[in-house]
Amino acid sequence: MKKKLLTLLFMTMSLTATAQRLAFNTDAAWDLFMTPTLGAEMTVGDRSTVGLTVKGNYRPWGLPMKMFVVQPEYRYYFSGRVMNNMFVGLGALATFHDITYDGKVYDGIAYGGGVTFGYVFKLTRRLRLDCHAGMAMTGYRRKEYYDGDNYNHDYVIDGIIKTNATGVSLMPYKLGVSLSYIIH
Repeated sequence: MKKKLLTLLFMTMSLTATAQRLAFNTDAAWDLFMTPTLGAEMTVGDRSTVGLTVKGNYRPWGLPMKMFVVQPEYRYYFSGRVMNNMFVGLGALATFHDITYDGKVYDGIAYGGGVTFGYVFKLTRRLRLDCHAGMAMTGYRRKEYYDGDNYNHDYVIDGIIKTNATGVSLMPYKLGVSLSYIIH
């Protein structure tokens, strides 16, 4: 009797289980700007996935720039098939950066969340082309000063180096063209 109940339980569980899809991707647009990316996306339902993208650079083309970005995301696919056709995504971001641009240094962190829209084209059975863009509300805390200033001397308060720029801004989010390979 116990064997029959156990067999029935496993059969019921297998009927409700869905196949997990796992894909790894790289964002070709960011890779062209010498900012390597690596991402993973996994199904969590019939129409949805969760993913994590990590990107970073160190002195691309010899420019004074360092950046590390982490972006988790939830996606909902309208077609009823994950990793196929049109989707909308909700995501977050955390960025650590040290960038010198036009004689000014921006050194700090940014964080926030946004909405992504995109379309996934099926190239082969396992290969996908993912075009996406979105907007995010981003907060930041950073040191801003002109190159050549003695920031560590000028902005020390009670022995602690303080950030002098904080704020919130609406900005582009997850702009790119990714190439994905489905493992399973």
